[in-house]
Formats: sequence, C-alpha cells, structure tokens
Amino acid sequence: MTDWRVLLTRPAEESAALVATLSDAGIFSSSLPLLDTEPLPITPAQQAVFDDLGRYCAVIVVSKPAARLTVQRLDRRWPQLPWFSVGAATAQVLADQGLDVHYPQTGDDSEALLALPALREAIARPGARVLILRGEGGRELLAERLREQGASVEYLALYRRFLPAYDVGVLMQRIQLERLNGLVVSSGQGFLHLQALAGPDWPLVAQLPLFVPSPRVCEMARAAGAEKVVDCRGASAAALLVALRSSVP
Repeated sequence: MTDWRVLLTRPAEESAALVATLSDAGIFSSSLPLLDTEPLPITPAQQAVFDDLGRYCAVIVVSKPAARLTVQRLDRRWPQLPWFSVGAATAQVLADQGLDVHYPQTGDDSEALLALPALREAIARPGARVLILRGEGGRELLAERLREQGASVEYLALYRRFLPAYDVGVLMQRIQLERLNGLVVSSGQGFLHLQALAGPDWPLVAQLPLFVPSPRVCEMARAAGAEKVVDCRGASAAALLVALRSSVP
C-alpha cells in the first residue's frame, strides 16, 4: 500500500487495465482518458504501400492503434520481413497474428528500440528503407536517428489522435474531489492534451508530481512549467509501478 492517488490519462481500455494493476499493488488511481483515436481514410497511395511492404528492410509499428489497423488492412497477407515495435503491448497485437516481432526488453521508447541489434542489422544493408506505421505526427526522433545511420525512412499515418470533449474545469474538479496527488501521461501527445484540458488551471496542476514515459516527454513537461517530473523510462505498468514505489507523494 502506498499514499499515491494518481490520475491516469490513457485511452479508456488501457486505463481500465492499469487501474486494476495498480489496485492489486495497493495504489489508488482514477481514469480520465485524454487520448482517443479514429482511423484515417485509406487512400490509394496508402494501399499501394501495404501492397508492397516487401520493399522495406524493416517495418516499425509504434502503437497499439497502429498495430490493430495494420492487422485489419493486411488481412493476413503478411510479408516475410523484420517487424519491430516500440513496446511489448504493441508487439503482442502483431504476435497474435503469428509475426515474429522485435521489441526492447527493457524500456519502451525510441532510444531503446534504436539500440536493438536486430534493427541495427536490418538497416545496415545498402539502400535500407524503413517504414514507420503510426498516427498523425510523432516519433520524429526515431526517423531522425535512422536517417543518421543511412536508412531511408517513410511514414504511413493510419489514425489521428484527439482530446475527448470534457466540461471546462473537469480536471481540477477531479483532482480535488478524489484528493489526487499525482498525474500520469503515456506520451507527448497525452501531455499536451493534459495541459490543454487544464487551461487556466495549469499553474496549479503543474505543481503535482507528473509521471512520464521518456526523457523527451520529461523535457517537454519541464519546459511547460511542470515542477516535479518523474521519468518512468517506459510506458508499461511495470515501469510506472517502479517509479511510484521509488517516489514519495
């Protein structure tokens, strides 16, 4: 049992699972999803990419929504090439289709993925081409580093993220009503939505400890005025638990 009472901001389905995990560990949490997604229309150009995945030396799937949409659009027409994901949960969606997916065993961010020997080997060949399947925007660092290593990188956006509609002031009301003393975001986009929802209450919200998944989001939050930011070094439940147990409310 800990004294943490944290707000989770992941999409509803993911937050529900995390609430249960934290409860088993004696940690109170409340869910206020700040990210929702909707698929983007499939254009002829997008379909052409899916029909010719074999031209890439590696395909990187950066999120569970991207993995689910990939599964739907490929419809079991899986080319034999190296598949990669940023985290274990995304990898599992693809692995359920029988794919051998490489992902970091420790850490679930771009830096950890870039350190994978299998990815380094895949992009070492001359003329290496990498496809990143993602939502609109994001993972720019990943592409930059791959290009620095000589690979040609293309994006395919499969969905867009948006902030669900909430009443003005709902964030501060939830914090006060449930006596929350910590906030959790799982991505840079999630942090931006947190700040947007806080609105004029952001100076007060920024005083609460904020748990983030990576150094990049940590820097983003500090630059925006967050006073105590904890880098969990990953977005998994295990990483969050370690960070919560290592911190004092």
